[in-house]
Amino acid sequence: MTVRLAAAADLPALMHLIRHVVPLMRQSGNFQWDDHYPNHAVFEADIARNQLWVAIIDGLLAGVAAITEDQEPEYAQVGFDLNQRAIVTHRLAVDPAFRGRGVAAALLDQAEQVALERGIAYLRIDTNSENQITQKLFPKLGYRYAGEIALSFRPGLRFLAYEKKL
Repeated sequence: MTVRLAAAADLPALMHLIRHVVPLMRQSGNFQWDDHYPNHAVFEADIARNQLWVAIIDGLLAGVAAITEDQEPEYAQVGFDLNQRAIVTHRLAVDPAFRGRGVAAALLDQAEQVALERGIAYLRIDTNSENQITQKLFPKLGYRYAGEIALSFRPGLRFLAYEKKL
């Protein structure tokens, strides 16, 4: 597996991945994503900012994560100090064909590498309250559960926030 910055040439494969992941999320009761988010423009902006990473296995796009310093204002609801720099992982997804192969863990390891390179001591992430897979994964990777938040751009949904101190 290779983890690298995404390029514009990855956009068709990224959209293919999203078209496969969203219906599975919805089937499990996770309505965090839909037909409108994340979209081509969101990924294009992530690529332009050099903050979108992809995992490649056997030449195929296996997963994606936006690794940013963009903290949601609602993170303050669980006591995160928003003035404190943190690496935040957004838009983490793994192609169903590659589940169980450590793709999400590799992408989160990349987030940790970015934090270390930038001298940032905190990693933060949130997930939909219905996403059982990430709720098991994050603690295994050293993240601690910080509490529940509501995100204004996804009304009616509950999210669980996690933090890892390096």
